[in-house]
Amino acid sequence: MTMTPAFRTLAAALALSLAAAAPAQNSAPQAVPIAQTVPDARDLPYPGVIQLDIDASDTPRGVYRVTEAIPVAPGTRQLTLLFPRWLPGNHGPRGPLAELVDIGFAAGGKALEWKRDPVEVNAFHVTLPEGASEVVAKFIHTSPLQASEGRITVTQEMLNLQWEKMSLYPAGHYVRQIRIRPRVVLPSGWTPATALDGAMQLNSSWSWAETDYETLVDSPIFAGKHFRKWDLGQKVTLNVVADKPEQLEAKPEHIDAHRALVSEARLAFGANHFDHYEFLLALTDRMGGIGLEHHRSSENQLEPTAFTEWDKQEWDRGLLPHEYGHSWSGKFRRPARLWTPDYRQPMQGDLLWAYEGQDQFWGLVLSARSGLQSKEIVLGQLAAWAGGFSEQAGRRWRSVEDTGNDPVFAARKAKPYPSLARNEDYYTEGALVWLEADQIIRAGTGGTKSIDDFAKAFFGMRDGDWGELTFELRDVAATLGQVYPYDWDGFLKTRINTPGQPAPVQGIERGGYKLVWKDEPNPFTKAALAEAKIVQLMWSLGVTIDKDAKVVATQWDSPAFNAGVVTGAKIVAVNGTAYDGDGLKKAITAAKGGAPLELLFQRGDRFQTVKIDYRGGLRYPWLERSAPGKTPTGLDLLLAPKRAATKAKGLKK
Repeated sequence: MTMTPAFRTLAAALALSLAAAAPAQNSAPQAVPIAQTVPDARDLPYPGVIQLDIDASDTPRGVYRVTEAIPVAPGTRQLTLLFPRWLPGNHGPRGPLAELVDIGFAAGGKALEWKRDPVEVNAFHVTLPEGASEVVAKFIHTSPLQASEGRITVTQEMLNLQWEKMSLYPAGHYVRQIRIRPRVVLPSGWTPATALDGAMQLNSSWSWAETDYETLVDSPIFAGKHFRKWDLGQKVTLNVVADKPEQLEAKPEHIDAHRALVSEARLAFGANHFDHYEFLLALTDRMGGIGLEHHRSSENQLEPTAFTEWDKQEWDRGLLPHEYGHSWSGKFRRPARLWTPDYRQPMQGDLLWAYEGQDQFWGLVLSARSGLQSKEIVLGQLAAWAGGFSEQAGRRWRSVEDTGNDPVFAARKAKPYPSLARNEDYYTEGALVWLEADQIIRAGTGGTKSIDDFAKAFFGMRDGDWGELTFELRDVAATLGQVYPYDWDGFLKTRINTPGQPAPVQGIERGGYKLVWKDEPNPFTKAALAEAKIVQLMWSLGVTIDKDAKVVATQWDSPAFNAGVVTGAKIVAVNGTAYDGDGLKKAITAAKGGAPLELLFQRGDRFQTVKIDYRGGLRYPWLERSAPGKTPTGLDLLLAPKRAATKAKGLKK
């Protein structure tokens, strides 16, 4: 058919119309494949020995200047060096890479090209010239100078040197297969303490014997101008640095309590998993706080008056028992997926309740047995935990096991509503579950066995072995079953893995006590609140208020929450009178009899008055004995010292 011009015009218009009606073809790129350029760790020795030199003498500026000489095998043309990322005891990726600056690499005195890995940004790929036998890395670790920048590790009186924050290690090897020689220059006159062996001093330069990189990372340094140490027996030493020399004046009975801790731990666990152990303790309010476990040492910070105001600081003395217990729980016996061959492989926290939760339990028990804390203080801590969980909304949807993932994705930052979100509750709810396990064993065996029998079976093998022995859930359940036959697998899966469980007070109740509420804080809570300078009304009104009248936490679905009081609000007035903490408490008490409870608070530039419908009065958790008579209950027996019982048995024999 021959098309006329008019027909061709019509056909073209129709085609354009159809084309316009068709959907547009948007650009759709394809993903660029991610290539793995960092080799996985293998259990093979790294060739040669690394020399690590750190100049830590520049305390005014808080910088550590690092020179690291790394041998390379003949023919190596590219070396990949890693900055530790997944740090033991942190349970998440915490390596402070941003503080590593002014990085450079050289071979034979000539600068080398290097490139940061675009995916694993803590990896540095260094190009080597032909014939290179050693790479020299130079860089600076800049310690935070103020708390907003991170934890302060250097003051004019002391420092806390953590090797993993100021060293690199070659990729492709288990860290236990990398050999290293460390050396540190300290300020003149300072004394260091560390678990490293073979210390040698030349003026202000300190060196230690060759070791492996895993042991190095596990052996930090505390050093200071004001230093003192005490022998606690069993090759355990208490090493203390302080802001001022007079803060080191511990009385004999103070040191005796620490010696009792060492004795009680050995009695509980049945073996020691170290060749020597170094408590590293800083008495300071200038260096950042820390409590971090290692196999043969621990990093600890207490208030400057820990010795000089011994009674006042009792509430805070559970730190050293907790960290010491980790030599067994977490370091020697370690969850299988929390042991990793290097600091690149991610850690998995599904068993943190058996690592940290069990250690939280043992820390409390050892505090009471040693006398570092009184029974009243320990009962107060248990009450605070139980009271918090009895009203925690987050337990209805999130299991204890799942809180083991919190260190990874929450990174220990503040949350808007922690009572709904939950935090790292594997510590304290885990401890309450272990308390219940103890009471089940005691009841089931007529008091002939207890959690101590489990501890000896689980931790007490291979005396002196300070390697790592990993475990799974089935190993925990099986060892409990050896002590007392029971459905431990079902018990643990219900208590730990299943959300929506009743408040974890069963161990307290089986132990002859009960959770009760009073209108004043228990001894532990009272001392902790005084130290923190906060008004704690979480169990009544549903808020925590700091010294500046600002709300720092709001309990989900509490009277304050339902009235619209949220975190960040500043309370200006209570019932028309300028705010103060005692005045608010009096108003809460008066509201029990029908008096009004009206708050004026400020958020930004807005002011709002809210009426709160609450008539419950002040509420603080306590534990009270529920068992009749005066015979020691299961909980009493758990917290009682073992030293006296052991001596009595010896005399009877």
